[in-house]
Amino acid sequence: MTLPGVKCKVQSCKYWKQGEQCDASAIEVNVDGGGMSARQSEQTNCHTFMPK
Repeated sequence: MTLPGVKCKVQSCKYWKQGEQCDASAIEVNVDGGGMSARQSEQTNCHTFMPK
């Protein structure tokens, strides 16, 4: 089951599916360096990523 509305372009991720879909049951996105606030998307990262 893919997560509706979640787009993923990382084809080397275990959860990546055709059509840039995410097949994980949930996602976790964190702020680089800790904390709870980011001003730009480049300051965040997806911790759900798992290599194939």
